[in-house]
Amino acid sequence: MHRFAKLLAAAFLASSSASFAACPDPDAPVDEAAFVPVNGIAQWVTIKGKRCGNPAVLFIHGGPGNPLSPYADKLFGAWEGEFTLVQWDQRGAGMTYGRQPPPEETPLTMEQMTADGLAVAEHVTRQLGQPKLLLWGSSWGAMLGISMAHARPEIFTAYVGSAQVVDYRTTQAAGYARLVALAHAAGDAESLGKLEALGAPPWTNPRSFGVMRRVVRKYEALATDAPPKAWWEPAPQYATPRAQADYTAGEDYSFLHFVGWRGDGMFSRFDLYRMGTRFAVPMYFVHGEEDLLGPIEIARRYFDAVKAPSKTFVAVPRTGHDPNEAMLAAQYRLLRQASGH
Repeated sequence: MHRFAKLLAAAFLASSSASFAACPDPDAPVDEAAFVPVNGIAQWVTIKGKRCGNPAVLFIHGGPGNPLSPYADKLFGAWEGEFTLVQWDQRGAGMTYGRQPPPEETPLTMEQMTADGLAVAEHVTRQLGQPKLLLWGSSWGAMLGISMAHARPEIFTAYVGSAQVVDYRTTQAAGYARLVALAHAAGDAESLGKLEALGAPPWTNPRSFGVMRRVVRKYEALATDAPPKAWWEPAPQYATPRAQADYTAGEDYSFLHFVGWRGDGMFSRFDLYRMGTRFAVPMYFVHGEEDLLGPIEIARRYFDAVKAPSKTFVAVPRTGHDPNEAMLAAQYRLLRQASGH
């Protein structure tokens, strides 16, 4: 059996071991937070909504290593009357990292993470008694989410990709070129010097990605509307010194395996065109017009090539790679559309 097929089979079996009724009545509220056995390790999953019969949304966080579970109530709490919202701290991230910190040399792979995500999806469908979920990913989570949608479309009603990353070489090169142009236009010798010292991607030093990310944040901040600061205040359970330390350590571990020590991490092998452009579920993309990490024209070009039962692309003005109020509003509208509201 092919290795990925074995992982998918293991995902189903692993998720089968964690079934107990969370939704005995579709009108009942649900508020669960627990470690779920997923492919050999305990992974943190929360399920929350005012009516567990509402459409369930599985959110796939970005980073990798940046769960939104600490901030979910502030970001998405107002949606709980219409959706049952599922947060999952992925292997090597957040609460999952803290429960079982992996040795630094333990790899993260797209195949393993996809199998984990599908196991979590199977777990949630049984918990809620729903045959399908809405699948929503952002940034790295959109890379992982689209892999999940491609592998098991029968368990998802639709896919929503925010800040969709398409591939390694084209995305990185386009972002770098745009940053250089912006720094030139602004007469920003400091940023230009940093970018020219890096040289154009691909890179073999993991620190290069961090340098570019800091310049991205600088220029996106000039062209976008900032999110409320209160969004990024963690809920009490996630605000303890231990939880904060685990979050940071998981972020470091996941990022290093994403980029690799020599530019050979998960990102270097990612290519949506190679994965395919044909999907069996409706596909929704929402993208910030000022995204410098995954430029909108790259995502739009891939969207144009996608074949699906239906597809929608929404561009959000004055928004970059990270969420703000305009992006959150656009995501909410797309989720309502995808769920048939």
